[in-house]
Amino acid sequence: MRQLLKGNHAVVRGAVAAGCKAYFGYPITPASEIAESASELFPESGGIFIPAESEIGSIQMMFGASAAGVRCMTASSGPGISLMQEGISYMAGAELPGVVVNIMRAGPGLGNLGVEQGDYFQAVKGGGHGNYRTPVFAPNSVQEMCDLTMHAFEVADRYRNPVVVLADGALGQMMEPVRIPPAGAAAPDKPWAVRGDAATRRNLITSIFLEHHLQEKLITKLEDKYREMQDAEVRWDEFRTEDLEILVVAYGISSRIARAAVELAREDGVRAALLRPISLYPFPSKRIRQLAGRAYAILVFELSSGKMVEDVRLAVNGITPVELLRRTGGMMPTPEEIVSVLKTMESESVGNKA
Repeated sequence: MRQLLKGNHAVVRGAVAAGCKAYFGYPITPASEIAESASELFPESGGIFIPAESEIGSIQMMFGASAAGVRCMTASSGPGISLMQEGISYMAGAELPGVVVNIMRAGPGLGNLGVEQGDYFQAVKGGGHGNYRTPVFAPNSVQEMCDLTMHAFEVADRYRNPVVVLADGALGQMMEPVRIPPAGAAAPDKPWAVRGDAATRRNLITSIFLEHHLQEKLITKLEDKYREMQDAEVRWDEFRTEDLEILVVAYGISSRIARAAVELAREDGVRAALLRPISLYPFPSKRIRQLAGRAYAILVFELSSGKMVEDVRLAVNGITPVELLRRTGGMMPTPEEIVSVLKTMESESVGNKA
């Protein structure tokens, strides 16, 4: 069945289809429709919806529900996600799965309600304390808001780790047709959970190890898990890379603008291509490096002061020049503006070769 949905509503449809049974949250624009939809759909599907007293309460409720073996989630925007960082770190340290959805708004501070991608470091680099990482998936359509939320639950349980779905205000608020998956996938059995019965009475869920060697043992175990993620969970999409000369890298709503720019640039004879990271962690570094070897320049386009560009530069490692096109504060360029930058980069490359 296909239905016209907002991106925020599609997130909840994906969660219900994935067998998520508990939502804990506190409203904030532009993510509030997620809580609104969850308050209706979760009880209807046999789950629970609890409006927490704060974002701090939301993430701690997730800790408890996940420790009991329940598939659970929360959602917020930048300021609320900041308040959750301690709890996300606790969940990672205790190896507890869960899904956190961030519908980004402009910042820092309260910022405004404009579309921005300034929470990249917060999500991708582990915004809380300690040595941990969270897989991060970045949709660029309302359909992917649903599909990647479903995928996030599978990855969370596979690695016993929190997973972030990182979207933005445009994707959260825009409406598109969505193919709605059937509801009620069965969550896997979790023998490590604590349910209060005889079978799980000896289980221990904790992130504190006062003996130094035990803490190092935990960190080493987490590092092994993250290396496994880097091998198995990388996702990306690419467009017109068969004969590229200049590569655009963009994610989320930016990638839709960038794709339109690539199509326009092709019409003007500029052999541009697009790589869209879908997993921001683990990052598609290997594929970007391969394409960098065939391009004379790379343009990173993002709605921030320049964050993903650092990961692109690390991946490229000097193979070819990397430039940044960015807007902030809710401002967004047109595809034609991006084409103008691509043409300038092309002419500069021709001049350098001459």
